Amino acid sequence: MPKDTSISSVLIIGSGPIIIGQACEFDYSGTQASRSLREEGITVTILNPNPATIMTDPMTADHVFLLPLTTDSVEQILKEIKPDAVLPTMGGQSALNLAIECGEVGLWDKYNCRLIGVDLEAIELAENRELFRKHMEHIGLKCAPAMIANSFLEGMEAAQEIGFPLVIRPSYTLGGFGGGFCFDEEEFPEMLRRGLDASPTHEVLIDQAVLGWKEFELELLRDAADNVVIICAVENFDPMGIHTGDSITVAPAMTLSDTAYQDMRDQAILAMRSMGNFAGGCNIQFSQNPETEELIVIEINPRVSRSSALASKATGYPIAKIAAKLALGYCLDELKNQITKTTSAFFEPTLDYVIVKIPRWNFNKFPGADHKLGLQMKSVGEVMGIGRNFLEALQKACQSLENGRAGLGSDIKEWIKTDDILHRLENASEDRIFRLKDALRLGVPRKTIQKLTKIDPWFINQIKRLVDLDAQVLKYNVPDDLPAPFFRQLKEVGYSDAQIAYLLRVDEETVTKRRYELGIRRVYKMVDTCAAEFESKTPYFYSTFDGENESVVSDNRKIIVLGSGPNRIGQGIEFDYCCVHGLKAVQEAGFESIMVNCNPETVSTDFDTADKLYFEPVFWEHLWEIIELEKPEGIIVQLGGQTALKLAEELSNRGVQLMGSSFESLDLAEDRGRFSQLLKELGIPYPNFGTAKDADQALDVAHRVKYPVLVRPSYVLGGQDMRIVINDAELERHVLSIFKKAPDDEVLVDHFLDRAKEAEIDAICDGEEVHIMGIMEHIEPAGIHSGDSSAVLPTYSLSVDAVNKMREYAEKLAFALKIKGLLNVQFAIKTDKETGEEIVYVIEANPRASRTTPFIAKAYRVPYLNIATKVMLGTHKLSDFDINPQPSGYAIKVPVFSFNKFPNVDKQLGPEMKSTGEAIRFVKDMTDPFFRELDRNRSMYLTR
Repeated sequence: MPKDTSISSVLIIGSGPIIIGQACEFDYSGTQASRSLREEGITVTILNPNPATIMTDPMTADHVFLLPLTTDSVEQILKEIKPDAVLPTMGGQSALNLAIECGEVGLWDKYNCRLIGVDLEAIELAENRELFRKHMEHIGLKCAPAMIANSFLEGMEAAQEIGFPLVIRPSYTLGGFGGGFCFDEEEFPEMLRRGLDASPTHEVLIDQAVLGWKEFELELLRDAADNVVIICAVENFDPMGIHTGDSITVAPAMTLSDTAYQDMRDQAILAMRSMGNFAGGCNIQFSQNPETEELIVIEINPRVSRSSALASKATGYPIAKIAAKLALGYCLDELKNQITKTTSAFFEPTLDYVIVKIPRWNFNKFPGADHKLGLQMKSVGEVMGIGRNFLEALQKACQSLENGRAGLGSDIKEWIKTDDILHRLENASEDRIFRLKDALRLGVPRKTIQKLTKIDPWFINQIKRLVDLDAQVLKYNVPDDLPAPFFRQLKEVGYSDAQIAYLLRVDEETVTKRRYELGIRRVYKMVDTCAAEFESKTPYFYSTFDGENESVVSDNRKIIVLGSGPNRIGQGIEFDYCCVHGLKAVQEAGFESIMVNCNPETVSTDFDTADKLYFEPVFWEHLWEIIELEKPEGIIVQLGGQTALKLAEELSNRGVQLMGSSFESLDLAEDRGRFSQLLKELGIPYPNFGTAKDADQALDVAHRVKYPVLVRPSYVLGGQDMRIVINDAELERHVLSIFKKAPDDEVLVDHFLDRAKEAEIDAICDGEEVHIMGIMEHIEPAGIHSGDSSAVLPTYSLSVDAVNKMREYAEKLAFALKIKGLLNVQFAIKTDKETGEEIVYVIEANPRASRTTPFIAKAYRVPYLNIATKVMLGTHKLSDFDINPQPSGYAIKVPVFSFNKFPNVDKQLGPEMKSTGEAIRFVKDMTDPFFRELDRNRSMYLTR
């Protein structure tokens, strides 16, 4: 069936700001869908208020509306653009809910705009828990015994009938919000109230808990002719009871028998074909009784999901891209496989490798948060490891987490107290996979572990293999003693050189040297969707130690862009935006662009964003072997946040060219002590400060600079471990906690400028000229992290003199730091009580892409990241560009928080960042009610 030629213009609804449960995977899906539609000559309009994403970049769509996700915004677009159709399946639950609301108020009918990909009836069938359960039973599929409740009374009656333990699942929510397992009558009333409040329709499904059953997901595509393909079967490492977004997941499924898989496949196809008018991507979740292999259906998501992005990266099959074309009316057999370019898209991928996804949590940002994992999602991001076997993929995923681990255990962070370990096994939290290995290492029987965790014995036996290999390594004294076959075996199951070095009590370099002598080097395999049955045209690679190298190195001049790793608080999707623009600029400048990243949710790891993608941990050992293979002219570290920057020193020491600012410049700005000394030499005011190597020195500094003081580590991201303290006892306690984590680092103690205004500048410097991209004034006072503060572009209350001083200081710093590329400078502006003069203090400078760079680019409609990257490469000067900002009134950056995932956590704000995302809001002037409300509450949440 050819595409529907009556459709020439489509509105795609995005997912809005990043929150826990709905993150950057929808930026990826929306971006891919938009590109797919534009390939068909469709005019694409995007509605999404998130300024940090590629999806809302002018290069992604014909029209981008950075407006709130409301019916008013939709009506404005329907009036102005008059799209023929709306695609609501690419923006997560937020987009679906808005599509339903627009349908209820009659907007789609009023403006003759039809839904494509799915209709309102199909959404209602999947999202309404009672309708869905009855429908599944009608077509012969099983669900857990359940009852629906729209009131407290109905909920209490349902609990009485079903019995405990039970599950509460609110309708029309995302990330399991408001849901959970309830084990007894005592906790049920409060959990029921929370669930009814969380559902926009005040409806919950109360069903029997199938604790300990296994959980699987299938990603499918269906076309208008009712053809259905299974793209990927994903197995949850964790049993039922943990939200799939918080579970380690594996593809292909490891413990599923062939008969069980065929049964699951048949049920999934039957369910999808029964969902009414639906053409596109779909996710279906099953629970399986481990004893009998009985299946029950948990839920269907009639849209691309969090797992769709993972499945796309796992298989190389671009689900969102194909789903968008199916929504236009195409059938699967009419579309090309995007990987082979020769075969049809009507096929089911076959993998000759394994992928493991591990979520990334930020509990440290929420003191007092319950670390226990359950039905309500709590992770902020995820990583994916690819290997030839489960253990290799698992260890690579562990190396990708940005939590200081060198793999699964075999490092300095192992636990040794059996009681603590057993408690963590029984009460699943963010580190359970590491505690599982600790338990096996201490001799806890596998049956005991299985009983406590309900994790399938196959996975436990696999991790026991690592424990046995650890014990074998301990029999040797030095790397030279390791037999070559055994050394290779260690590498084939994912051991890093750092892990082997730890076990042998030698340094990592000694291990690497011996490995190279034995000729044990990484080779790179292509992700090709069809287990090498057909030739792949896509340069998308992962490393392993098995077989021959498939990454053909060209003679082109090459630049590697280092990605930012997993999404987390303090380092979010805005850095992926920067990387994508960096890659495009590298290509435009005549270089081959190479991406190294491990985040499956992002556009930077799409199979055709870079000329070559290495889906690898941003981890020294992996990066160095890619450099040795590709021999790039240089590496860009300014775009990948702290993940990339922390590798700059080692790269510089090895003689690798850092494109743009040198390591010396980067380090001078990051080292708070040396940076303050530079400010002193330049005559730039800065808060009185001192550095300390121990608690006594910190107390001496605090007494000299006077309380309140801001205490922070010398190197910091997202305000990590920064705190305002007001007395000796608080200072001593906090300083000791910092030294416990980093005993060799210095602590900075600054006088805290209370009641000061805060502002920041983003700039580009080419060594000869400085261009100020934008000056943003924070609405909240100094003391609240810039990522958590609402900010206005341009400034709205600062004096002309203060703004000019900020410009002057930013330019001085850019030249003094020898910046080549991006620079972000943060200021505090305080009025002197005696003279009444406004004094501008410099708080810090970041010689890299900042959180606000994409915001300014969107607000002023200037491709600043493209310009900055070309300056870093040295191919262009600022004078080569015609930069014409196009401001429209004032743009307000509004932080978005996910506190609702952590009940009972202090919601106050301070120097440590807690927001998960941001929105942009445009106002004409400062009389706007939205701005006035923000300004009225400006100091309300400031704490320490």
